[in-house]
Amino acid sequence: MDKESFVRLIDERADSLYRVAWTILGNNADVADALQETALRAWQHRGALRNQAYFGTWATRICINVCRGMLRKRRSVLSLEDAPEASAPPPDVALSLALRALPEDLRLPLMLQYSEGMSYHEISRVLHLPETTVRGRIARAKKQLRKELEV
Repeated sequence: MDKESFVRLIDERADSLYRVAWTILGNNADVADALQETALRAWQHRGALRNQAYFGTWATRICINVCRGMLRKRRSVLSLEDAPEASAPPPDVALSLALRALPEDLRLPLMLQYSEGMSYHEISRVLHLPETTVRGRIARAKKQLRKELEV
């Protein structure tokens, strides 16, 4: 894969990768760092991608791993008192707060399905989970969101 095609593919996925990183990190500064690290790792390991048709799924997986690594580092370095304040949520505050209240294992599959339009099969490949687990997590996430938003 040459530089121009790589840049084009990353640009095409930029909004999607941003949403994935925001779902996990919830902080604009961390999201920007995660996106840069994702692009760097994808470029360094571009030879590992066997089929260019799966670039989006592959880059999303890299982004998830980068974000989770950042969370691990943050937990080991900062106490709760030292943690930075989260950036302003997206416009629909009630939905945003309800989504942020979901645990990541429920929030991420739901976001991948509705924000990114991924199928259960694609989500299961990205998250390395059985398809039935993905279906169950999305169903539980919807149920919790309905409960939160009914009030």
